[in-house]
Amino acid sequence: MTHPLKVALVTGAGSGIGRAVALGLMADGFTVVLAGRRPEPLLELAELASVDGYKALPVPTDVRDPASVDALFATITDKYGRLDVVFNNAGVNAPAVPLDELTFEQWRTVIDTNLNGVFLCARGAFGLMRRQQPMGGRIINNGSISAHTPRPFSTAYTASKHAVLGLTKSLALDGREFNIACSQIDIGNALTEMSVRMTKGVRQANGSIAVEPMVDVQHVADAVRYIAALPLSANVLNMTVMATAMPFAGRG
Repeated sequence: MTHPLKVALVTGAGSGIGRAVALGLMADGFTVVLAGRRPEPLLELAELASVDGYKALPVPTDVRDPASVDALFATITDKYGRLDVVFNNAGVNAPAVPLDELTFEQWRTVIDTNLNGVFLCARGAFGLMRRQQPMGGRIINNGSISAHTPRPFSTAYTASKHAVLGLTKSLALDGREFNIACSQIDIGNALTEMSVRMTKGVRQANGSIAVEPMVDVQHVADAVRYIAALPLSANVLNMTVMATAMPFAGRG
């Protein structure tokens, strides 16, 4: 029997992919918890949602901080008592420089956000999902094309996203007995505030600079919505959504 209240959590919800996914899940009937470091865009999105009759709860959260993530899940538990879908989307990159010019602080910021943040949010969700009634839920991780193939000078980002791929597989395995499905969506060249620089040219494997094709972020949101709408008996373990002509297959 389906629980009448459907609750989703989106991290990095204030802009870009996270914002588009949050709006899409609201349109599909989810009450969406909006997590992100900056309160202003979360509040703005929640206000926009209420005008359209949607339900959203902004919860400023730093996914790098275990105490902040614990507080997020305490809020979700207290207010709703359950969680059906998580989209682990929050992520950052480091400057595209040779490895010896990458500082440890830059490396650690990427790992703390892109890997530790996903772990902390997945851990919180896993604990809630296996104890709630009815038991189960869905965790969707934002991987990247870089979970499979690096760009030049992307050591930290590539390492973090390769690790997310392993984390996703482990969660998919460990979630079976608790009716928890885990997916990874790998996104290539979705046009957001973060990626707009690529429309002006980005370094290629041969050292040249080239403009790359981009894809509307709405297609990514629609892909996440498709996964979120599946019954827990079905899963999309991995999905790649990318600009058709971007350099990935045969990159370099």
